Amino acid sequence: MARQSTDILVSGGGVAGLTAAAAFGCAGFRVICVDPEPPVTERDAAGSDQRTTAFLQPSIPVLEAAGLWSRLEPHAAPLQIMRIIDAGGEKPEPRIIKDFDASDISDQPFGWNLPNWLLRREMVARLAELPNVSFRPGTATARLITREGEALVTLSDGTGVSARLVVAADGRNSTVRQALGIPVKTLRYGQKALAFAVTHPEPHNNVSTEIHRSGGPFTLVPLPDRDGAHSSAIVWMERGPEALRLAALPQAEFEAAMTERSCGILGPLKLVSRRTVWPIISQIADRMAGERAALIAEAAHVVPPIGAQGLNMSLADLRVLLDLAAKAPDRLGDAAMLDAYHKARHTEVMARVTGIDALNRASMMGEPFLRDLRAGALNAFYSIAPVRRTLMKAGLGVR
Repeated sequence: MARQSTDILVSGGGVAGLTAAAAFGCAGFRVICVDPEPPVTERDAAGSDQRTTAFLQPSIPVLEAAGLWSRLEPHAAPLQIMRIIDAGGEKPEPRIIKDFDASDISDQPFGWNLPNWLLRREMVARLAELPNVSFRPGTATARLITREGEALVTLSDGTGVSARLVVAADGRNSTVRQALGIPVKTLRYGQKALAFAVTHPEPHNNVSTEIHRSGGPFTLVPLPDRDGAHSSAIVWMERGPEALRLAALPQAEFEAAMTERSCGILGPLKLVSRRTVWPIISQIADRMAGERAALIAEAAHVVPPIGAQGLNMSLADLRVLLDLAAKAPDRLGDAAMLDAYHKARHTEVMARVTGIDALNRASMMGEPFLRDLRAGALNAFYSIAPVRRTLMKAGLGVR
């Protein structure tokens, strides 16, 4: 059959895939981006993604290069302080509070937080402005065959595509990764995360707060005001059965439970969105690339939602790919480029997956003496200023 020809096929239209399509399109490449599901771009629509994404400082140049940051910045809530609270005592109340302030290492906030449904809305609108980018929602990658000189892709609507490079941004169960035969290592925690939005009487003052007790962190991330009320996004990680019990509670009981788990730091919390539940795993692919294909985002690595690392690791993947493509556009997708990509990213990704796994296991601790060990470690790390600054830079992914 006749095949459409393109430089890059992006498989996956989530936040990472849409960013990749915009960035490569702005760099002058011909791009086709496909995703089996049309994006939900309204806050209260069925199926909207109630999670949020914090773009850390190093991710902003990628968004600027894609022509996205000017669209996103007006909707973003800056994250100036990352606050960690240990509430591991007998009662759910703060016993240790430590603030990591971005001003210690930079004149910029740590990052900026936005709702995922809004990211999709603005990113889809950006793709529509780029004549060399074709976004095809409702279409999936059905089949992939690679050769030394090209990737041959069959889409779910029967269309054939010949691409110089396939960017796999199609999630933790990536069709492209499976077609390439790249194995993954998966760690399961027996945890789930509830994600939802709240309003509260006390201002968040651009402070992102992780509260550690047991089961996993309870994280409040600043959002812009909602209908005149202060607002935050919450990711509440718990062991699976407890997360499902909480998700099924009547609203009044759920609000009481989440206010208690928040230690009341922002006053009574009011639920203003659907509750969504997400499984928590760590996962890493054995390789970041195969013949004529590069893995990015959750196709390559999955981490628990701690420290805003997930999507920022994904944009670090994209940044390396963009740099390699810009340096040698005539070698787009060849073996040397993809080997360089794997070498540039895989070691760092393994280190971050390992580090976040350790943090998550520490946050899950339920035994009182283990909670006390966690609190002591937080005190020790915070009290040494050079260590504190090093931890903040490491979290941002800068040296």
